[in-house]
Amino acid sequence: MDISGVSWVNGSLVEPGNGVILPNDHSVIVGDGVFETLQVFNGQPFALTRHLKRLKKSSEGLGLTPPDEDRIKEAIDTVLRTDSEAGVIRITWSSGLGTLGSARGNSPGTLIVSTQERKIWPTSESLHIVPWPRNERGALTGLKTTSYAENVLALETAHRHDCDEALFLNTAGVLCEGTGTNIFLVIDEELVTPPISSGCLAGITRELVLEIAEVTERNISPSELNNCSEAFITSSTRDLSPVSRFDDLAVPLVPGPVTEKVAQAFSRLKSSQPDP
Repeated sequence: MDISGVSWVNGSLVEPGNGVILPNDHSVIVGDGVFETLQVFNGQPFALTRHLKRLKKSSEGLGLTPPDEDRIKEAIDTVLRTDSEAGVIRITWSSGLGTLGSARGNSPGTLIVSTQERKIWPTSESLHIVPWPRNERGALTGLKTTSYAENVLALETAHRHDCDEALFLNTAGVLCEGTGTNIFLVIDEELVTPPISSGCLAGITRELVLEIAEVTERNISPSELNNCSEAFITSSTRDLSPVSRFDDLAVPLVPGPVTEKVAQAFSRLKSSQPDP
């Protein structure tokens, strides 16, 4: 896996492989931080305003003072000037130095802005429904935090089942989200997606799809996958990615006409509005 790129850490550029994060930074100790991942499109961060708005919401939801947006933008400009091959930008904001337990310290937060090449995703993806539910009533529900170990385990499990992505149900047993994706399905000729109340993250690409397409937000039972004619997942690094199967259940149309129509509309939006 390619880990090239550059990082800006609290005002200084850092080359790959050089360590600057202290071992008692609370994001390292307990995952006490928030983040955003943005796609670089035509040399510019796509949908930056929406990502910064969500970063602020996640920070406040975790009890952190949000980072200065002008400083983030300066950091993004710096890393993009340094890394002309950047395809992805990650903004990470942690609570800073803390104890070797759950208690936070009183130091300023740690701000990191990093780049990496954009991953080339497969033409379609398979999803494995994992046995662990998302808690739609949890303290971190709806926040994009660095506490991602649950996602790591789920994705590794999906890979062991020869699938590309994991799919979570919530505690009520209805569809929720992937490890870094939102799910859309065509059922009885209607494009549907789980509502935010299911516990899924309010994805930026999800949000844009809701604005450019006719989508019904509703709870979706796993049994309804049997009536699914086409499906796709969304994320800030994928845009729209068709789904070919859910475990052993094949999706009939890959990609289907609805998926193609929405993908084309999304492509036009990206080309015309770098910060929609």
